[in-house]
Amino acid sequence: MYIFDISSPITLVSLLAVTVLLIFLGKEIKKPYPPAIALIFFLVLIAMHAIQITAVPQGDDGTLKSLLMACLGVDFVMVFISFIGYLWIDDISTKFYKKKSVDNSLDWFWGKV
Repeated sequence: MYIFDISSPITLVSLLAVTVLLIFLGKEIKKPYPPAIALIFFLVLIAMHAIQITAVPQGDDGTLKSLLMACLGVDFVMVFISFIGYLWIDDISTKFYKKKSVDNSLDWFWGKV
């Protein structure tokens, strides 16, 4: 079974850098599509790692399961970062293009900070 290990520090830093770059690309072009790509990618990784956890062989000593749980934790953090970035860029694009916003997506977040 192949595991895309994103819990290693080098992979984690590179994925974080790519996610931040996609968020800032979306800010520059004022479109929420680049952060949405990162969000979809990490959601697919969550699904893949969850399926792999259920398929861990019974004879495993727990190292594979603990690695997959660490990957799932990193996946959830990256989904949070890319989701907040998506909401931020979506708010920027609605203000720039003067579109009617159904709701202010980040008011719940920035109001508490």
